[in-house]
Amino acid sequence: MKVLIVGAGAIGAMIGGKLRRQGHEVTLVGRPSLVTGVRERGLVLTEDGQTTVLRDVQAVGSILEALSTGQEFELAIFTVKAYDTDAAARELRAALEVRAPVWAGALRVLTLQNGVGNEETVARHVDRRRVIAGAITTPVAALAPGHVEITRPGGAIGLSPLDATCPVDDIAQALAAAGFRVSLHDRYRDLKWTKLLMNLTANASAAILDWPPERILRDSRLAALEITAWREAMAVMRALRVRPVRLGRYRWPLYVPLICHLPVAILRPVVLRMGSQGRGGKMPSLHIDLHRGRERSEVGWLNGAVARYGRRMRVSTPVNQALTDILTALVRHQVPLDVFAHRPDRLIEAVNAAQAGRAALSIL
Repeated sequence: MKVLIVGAGAIGAMIGGKLRRQGHEVTLVGRPSLVTGVRERGLVLTEDGQTTVLRDVQAVGSILEALSTGQEFELAIFTVKAYDTDAAARELRAALEVRAPVWAGALRVLTLQNGVGNEETVARHVDRRRVIAGAITTPVAALAPGHVEITRPGGAIGLSPLDATCPVDDIAQALAAAGFRVSLHDRYRDLKWTKLLMNLTANASAAILDWPPERILRDSRLAALEITAWREAMAVMRALRVRPVRLGRYRWPLYVPLICHLPVAILRPVVLRMGSQGRGGKMPSLHIDLHRGRERSEVGWLNGAVARYGRRMRVSTPVNQALTDILTALVRHQVPLDVFAHRPDRLIEAVNAAQAGRAALSIL
């Protein structure tokens, strides 16, 4: 299979490397540092203490450059940040119109991104019948441009086409042969909202407080806040008639009713274990973006999506709205980082204000 990875950060490079090891032709589209690293040193993949150097992986700086090579790609995998999805999909459509008008209709696009809404964005620019929603649970770390490490083996990928006529069996087989546990799902929103539940855990709060998830979840007040954010998301899912699905070893159809009904004190150890193990010891993505100085954030596709769909379905989501508002203000430099950094009391005060019907930032 000829595969184009759009947004070859840690996840994209890892997937590309594992597919290349199985003989698939892989082209990575990434930043200049990634392109330079792969061209000079090859794509380096570390897993289970073993390092593999793949020197026959192509790396380019744009989708147009990738299509200019003459390759007829069968699959494009989107691993860009959610805030870059629209631009990437526009770029793909324009490049296909210029360089691949003959085979463009056969190209399938798989989105392996965090958050809710990426599939719909892609489908505005390419044929919806060729779009596949995906979710991945493998934690990875970028050690250097073009060198990624899988920090916990045994990851899973879920696949769900937006249209039932879109073939996915060959993609599932290729990913399974590459070492992923692959599951197929009929309803793509079930898959994406289930993955959203995983991404919510101590993600926005870690960025806001500049604390690791484990520290947050060991604090009884903050653990209660995280559980409440989960329960809000689950209430929105019920209103949308979205059902949780099993994803890899995570049995969300079992977890959701327990989280909704068990006392917080009983849930805390479970949440701590899930929050600490799920990312393989890494800081969560929202923290990484904020503290690297990026002026955009995926919070709008995570907690923000919960709040947005909550308004649409008339479900109250004050905790998710507060986390979204605070983190967005930090990202935009409207509030200095030190206003909330290492100050859980202030975060809890802001959330309490939101739950009382006031703006979270009204406490400042």
